[in-house]
Amino acid sequence: MIKRALRIGQAAVLLVACVSAAAAFAGTKKFPNEGVWRGEFTVDGEAIPFNFEVKGKDAADAKFSLINGARRDNFIVERVSDDELSVPMNTYDAALVFKIVDPKHIQGEYRDLVPKRKGARNLPFTAEHGKSWRFVEPAKQAAAEVDLNGKWALRQADDTQLRDNNTNERDNRRNQVGLFKQNGTHLSGVIMTSVGDTRELEGIVQGNRFYLSHFSGPSPRLIKGTVDEDGNLQGSSGSGIYNVARFEGERSDNVELADPYKLTRLKEGQTRIDFTFPDLKGQPVSLKDDKYRGKVVIVEVIGTWCPNCTDQTYFLSPWFKQNKHRGVEAIAIAFEQEDSFEYFQKTLGKFKSYFDIQYDIVFGGIADKKVATEKLAGLNYMAAFPTTLLIDRKGEVREIYTGYTGEVTGEYFKDYVTKFNHVLDELIAEPDPYANVSQATGP
Repeated sequence: MIKRALRIGQAAVLLVACVSAAAAFAGTKKFPNEGVWRGEFTVDGEAIPFNFEVKGKDAADAKFSLINGARRDNFIVERVSDDELSVPMNTYDAALVFKIVDPKHIQGEYRDLVPKRKGARNLPFTAEHGKSWRFVEPAKQAAAEVDLNGKWALRQADDTQLRDNNTNERDNRRNQVGLFKQNGTHLSGVIMTSVGDTRELEGIVQGNRFYLSHFSGPSPRLIKGTVDEDGNLQGSSGSGIYNVARFEGERSDNVELADPYKLTRLKEGQTRIDFTFPDLKGQPVSLKDDKYRGKVVIVEVIGTWCPNCTDQTYFLSPWFKQNKHRGVEAIAIAFEQEDSFEYFQKTLGKFKSYFDIQYDIVFGGIADKKVATEKLAGLNYMAAFPTTLLIDRKGEVREIYTGYTGEVTGEYFKDYVTKFNHVLDELIAEPDPYANVSQATGP
């Protein structure tokens, strides 16, 4: 009896200890393990994989990095509750919000924070710690039977997915160039169109099939396809926001896109544009303002929702800080996901702070190319966000560049930077036509 009572007492003590430990664990602030993770979005029943890295032990000192080949996009982490965290997607109006199942497993959703959409574009995801592979774990990979290295001429094959009725716009999206690098089964690269690029893609080749994905803040993207016996390529591209589109193509060292300096132009007989839009304080800004008189002006048409616009701003903001003393100004005209000045103040205020932008930012209206074309009435049509206009000291438009080619495009990016600097150097070197007028009318 004594032994039995002792055993019962020991069991009771153990039960109390277990309950206490569980209660203590439940009350602690959970955080995912440091290191590399593999996640999967679920979009219409299909998985879109992505990789990320967590550094730090808690939200206050953590860094969350999305990985796409050589590209790293870094984000802060915010605590929602003891077991729930949020990773705001920097300047995009979205966040990864997830619960920690245990230190090696999380589950949540990519949450669309644009108020009027009310979560219509939310995407569920799960993620597991310690997995650096993307599509197929190493032990289950098959050998690659095709080589995608090089340059490919691609064409979007399904006209029903070309959403714009403008003939030029349809051609701009139909014709594409793929730049791929393959090392064994590992595949990376980018697909360019005349109106922008996909950012860096990463994936795998299995047999004669290939798979690529990208996620760096905007909606994730999945690209997959096959290479047939003749070396021709068929595939599809899609994401959680945009419709899936089929494409086809063949290897070509000579394929080129339309000249981005000739897609958007001034209407016949015009040499300049003008506009008046409110800045972040609600004050009207116009090219006729004294601030811009006799200056070279860079006008950048953007949207915070647009990944190529973000990449363009990564380039332009530091460039402007280094060159603003040379007689150059810049204006960013933002067309946003809601036609609301308050929404513009929220999104562009964050955008300005994040990039430390030291030039004017103004609100153009809703994110629609037809609206932008109407409000920038001197242009033939707005082919893409971003579009960059270079205006000389007399106020005349000298160059218009459609889209943006990011660093992942290699020589295309270098060519863009070289020409941008060359044109700006020439415009800045021209005399200020108002200098003598100012002196003559001075005190």
